[in-house]
Amino acid sequence: MKFKLLFLILLVSKISYSQNEKLDDYKIDNIKNVIALFKQKNIDKISKIINFPLSREYPIPSIKDKNEFRKRFNEVFDKTLVDKIANSKIKQWSEVGWRGIMLDNGIVWVESDNGKITAINYQSDFEKKLKNGLIAKEKESLHVSLKTFKSSTYKIKTKNYLIRIDELSNQKYRYASWKTNKIESSKPDIILNNGELEYEGSGGNHVIAFSNGNYTYKVYRNIIGEDNSPDITFEVEKDGRVILTEDGTLMN
Repeated sequence: MKFKLLFLILLVSKISYSQNEKLDDYKIDNIKNVIALFKQKNIDKISKIINFPLSREYPIPSIKDKNEFRKRFNEVFDKTLVDKIANSKIKQWSEVGWRGIMLDNGIVWVESDNGKITAINYQSDFEKKLKNGLIAKEKESLHVSLKTFKSSTYKIKTKNYLIRIDELSNQKYRYASWKTNKIESSKPDIILNNGELEYEGSGGNHVIAFSNGNYTYKVYRNIIGEDNSPDITFEVEKDGRVILTEDGTLMN
C-alpha cells in the first residue's frame, strides 16, 4: 500500500468533488500565502506555517519542529513538489468539509482556518531510498519470525502492548505483539498473518482487522478526528463483543 502516512494514505481520489465547498476570501488568502512562500522557497517562513509534528511514511521519522524542518526540507520538498505547489492555481485547491483544504487529489492538506499545512502525501526519491534503507536496517533487529515482509506499516505502543503491523507480499497484513516490557528481537507473544485493511469514509481513517478463532483484533488508524483523538485505537473482540480497548501511539 502506497503512502501510509500521515504521514499514511488519505485515498482522496475517493472523495466526491460535490462535497467541495467554495473557499471564503480569507481561506483564499491563506492559500495564496502558501503558494507565494513556495515560489520564494522561503524555508524559514514555510516552517512557520507547518503543523508539527509533520508525519512521514513509517519508518521515516516525523519532523518534530521548525529546526528539524529546515534541515530536512529538501528531503520532503524536492523540485517536483515545490514547483507543483508554487505553480498551483486557486481552482486546484478545494475544501472538503471539516477535513481541510486539499491541493488536487490531496498531495497537500491545509487547515481551513489558520492556513497551516497539516499533511504532505508525497514521497521524494530521497525518502523512497531512505525508507528502503531504514526497513533493511530494521529487519536486522527483528525476531527471525518477522524478517520477511513487503513494507513496514505501523509500530504502536499502547498501555500494555507493543504492536507491529507489516504488509505482506500477498496484500495481507501481519500483526505481531509483545508485552511492553519486551523488545522486537524477542519472539512475539502472538503473530497473525490474515489482516485486511478497510477504509472508513473518505478522510483516510481505516482499520486493519485480524481473525484468531473467535477473537478479532482491530487496529484503527485515526488520521482525521478530534484534536485529542489518539493515533491508534486498539480493540479486541470476542464473538463480536469488545473485551479490550486501548489508545495507541505511533512510534518511529
